[in-house]
Amino acid sequence: MTPLSGNAPRPGTWKERLGSVGVWSSALNWASAASAREAAAEVEELGYGSLWVSETPLSKEPFANAAVLLAATARIPMGTGIANVWARDAAAARAAALTLSESFPGRFVLGLGVSHLPAVQARGGQYERPLAKMRDYLDQLEGGAPYEANRGQEDPPVVLAALRRKMLELARDRTQGAHPYFVPPEHTARAREVLGADPLLIPEQAVLLETDPERARALGRDHTSYYLKLPNYTNNLRALGFSDEEFENGGSDRLLDAIVAWGDVDAVRARVRQHLDAGADHVLLQPVAPEHGIGLDQLRELAPALLG
Repeated sequence: MTPLSGNAPRPGTWKERLGSVGVWSSALNWASAASAREAAAEVEELGYGSLWVSETPLSKEPFANAAVLLAATARIPMGTGIANVWARDAAAARAAALTLSESFPGRFVLGLGVSHLPAVQARGGQYERPLAKMRDYLDQLEGGAPYEANRGQEDPPVVLAALRRKMLELARDRTQGAHPYFVPPEHTARAREVLGADPLLIPEQAVLLETDPERARALGRDHTSYYLKLPNYTNNLRALGFSDEEFENGGSDRLLDAIVAWGDVDAVRARVRQHLDAGADHVLLQPVAPEHGIGLDQLRELAPALLG
């Protein structure tokens, strides 16, 4: 695995720094800066091991957003989950990552991904040969023009949004690990088998503290409906044994239950344990909340059980 530079790392591995459970939030892309700062500070105070922000063509820029949140906190690492490789060239991503790493030592993880056809087209781009695109991007990230500004004692780790075998193999061979999204624990087990023992494996897990099955699945389908229109996710789910019929109307009950961990605190804790037992190093909770809600109420309730 090739880092961005040969700088010596700080004491403690990234697995040790991150701990078992962090938070993934698309909502922080839509919240006001003031609300996002307050939320990030509370996530840190609750004891979660990391906080990750996403990227869409319609919301905040992820490196700038991460900088705002890093400045609002004191210790918690931030990650991009993910920075879209079609949105900026590798030199720009490299400079942004090294700027954040030098400014906030040991607190930034560069998550990269090929995103999806609609998101790339929304930027006016052409989505083709995503695996080759990622290989070329990593070549430029590692071997591009020298970065001559100040840099920290270590460069940030790079992880890839990897679902299928070839992208997982690329994550294993060229980066520090993988950050799968929209996956059940069965995928985590397969990913660990491909990655081997050492690379970071950081899956996202949607969670919903709701014990009424009808309401939980209705809210869950509000979450899954968008993702089930994207071939990257449906192709991965097919490989895990789900049928095309199960992608209709926001997903079958079986699919919904596999993707969204709903129920009480014990049910969510059991799902997190399944990921960890399957080989995850760090599980990112994404609270399912209506209208871009951050879900802090759920994170507060879960923290004692998951972080104690």
